[in-house]
Amino acid sequence: MSVADVALSPICGELVRSPGYLDSRLGLCSDESIIIYLTVVGSVIPIWVLESDSIASVKLRIQTCKGFVVKKQKLVFRGRELARNDSLIKDYGVTEGNVLHLVLRLSHLLLITVRTACGKKFEFQIDRYKNVGYLKRQIAKKVNGFVDREDVVLFCNGEKLDDQRLIDDICKNTDAVIHLVVEKSPKVEAKPVEKEVELSVISRKPLVRDFLLEPVFVNPKIKLSSMLWEMIKSTLHGLERGKQPIRSSEGTGGAYFMQDALGKKYLSVFKPLDEEPMAVNNPQGLPLSSNGEGLKRGTRVGEGAFREVAAYILDHPKSGPRSLLSGEVGFAGVPPTVMVQCLHKGFNYPEGYECAPKNVKIGSLQMFMKNFGCCEDMGPRDFPVEEVHKFSVFDIRMVNTDRHAGNILVSKEGEEGRIVLIPIDHGYCLPENFEDCTFDWLYWPQAHQPYSPDTVDYIRSLDAEQDIALLKFYGWDLSIECARTLRISTMLLKKGVERGLTPFAIGNIMCRETLNKESLIEEIVREAQDSLLLGMSEAAFLETVSQIMDFQLGKLAK
Repeated sequence: MSVADVALSPICGELVRSPGYLDSRLGLCSDESIIIYLTVVGSVIPIWVLESDSIASVKLRIQTCKGFVVKKQKLVFRGRELARNDSLIKDYGVTEGNVLHLVLRLSHLLLITVRTACGKKFEFQIDRYKNVGYLKRQIAKKVNGFVDREDVVLFCNGEKLDDQRLIDDICKNTDAVIHLVVEKSPKVEAKPVEKEVELSVISRKPLVRDFLLEPVFVNPKIKLSSMLWEMIKSTLHGLERGKQPIRSSEGTGGAYFMQDALGKKYLSVFKPLDEEPMAVNNPQGLPLSSNGEGLKRGTRVGEGAFREVAAYILDHPKSGPRSLLSGEVGFAGVPPTVMVQCLHKGFNYPEGYECAPKNVKIGSLQMFMKNFGCCEDMGPRDFPVEEVHKFSVFDIRMVNTDRHAGNILVSKEGEEGRIVLIPIDHGYCLPENFEDCTFDWLYWPQAHQPYSPDTVDYIRSLDAEQDIALLKFYGWDLSIECARTLRISTMLLKKGVERGLTPFAIGNIMCRETLNKESLIEEIVREAQDSLLLGMSEAAFLETVSQIMDFQLGKLAK
């Protein structure tokens, strides 16, 4: 990841105008237009926009002017992500002279050229932070004759490349040409988009560093499953062997891939509390939160790791409530996650800090799941209905404010290669309110299909009070606001399926149509708050919410 600040700064670059925008110095620019400044790698580039432009159109203009792909952009203003692409930029309060932050997922692309035995030529643009397995899948998809990625075997300097090896890990010297060998193809050569590089295998010397990794137990009664213990021990063994954490190029916070002892595969992902977006040691350059609120309304900076663990705890298996002592897979398939403390020089520290026990980081450690990419890389039409439904249940219940196609992994299991979807990145679940609730799957065809009887039975078994008590047992005593959100979302989910509503219908109740138009669930909550007398109990409030919800759902069912 890289961060570009949109700020009023001395202009170091050329003025960029998209069609229809005239020079303001000639007095021909629209009265409604404002100018924003993109600071990228030290240069400042002004771009004209309209206050009535949507977020999507601003991102498209940035792509048109500077080539930054829309889906790799995140705009942040006053500590809030401008996530609703259909909303207007002025709806977020952006006016002339305001400071924005543009977070870019820079790909560091390599242009890979493959020539087959019959003389055909194929080109691939591959992110240097993708692994060899990803490159093989792209070859298998595009080159005729490779039915499956197993048909593709890649070598570098005579060494067979493991699927988990990062392109960036192999490529360290940027002065020569890559030479690869593909089994069933006589020649594969590669060059970078802008300059030539060489794939050379670099032997890593064991790091002599202080390090630490151990689980954090708030409650001495907590017992971990053998699966969680094995993940922790194997990750620690990798650190002992000098396999340093590898920071992800994705996301707006610090996330580190933890390697096994041989450095051939990832075991887990560590997300420190102090490296979350807008936290003190955030590696992406985002500003500190001025009021403690996170990028999503209703969340707090420094609570993301707790929410990651809570997501795993509340992803109950069909057999009943989750226990960290059990190795059962949850209904939605949230990867096993546990709170840990970890120390390593490879994490992001301020200049001058030493890698010492006093600077140990606390965060979530989540099992790395093998995958073939994310839903963002492919269309949703081929995804099994039940796979989409399982995390729709989870997102509705957890009030996920950050469910997009990029944080749903695609995997396969069994000899038949059945597609399995794995939800990740749950640091913005269980907010204090419903304002930023967003679900990308609302626009997928599977969302219009009714829930199966098995899924309805699972939903009927959910108990918000039991969930709140379970989280408290594991160390997170939910605030009154977050507990209220969980109670209301669970209530809505259960009432909705009893009336035969689809995931789309229920999700649509929770998500705003536009930035400034309240969702139906927000209207229900506000009406309940307005009708209560001062000093009435939380139970009385929830009963009022239930009655108003019944009335609104009755209208929808008709």
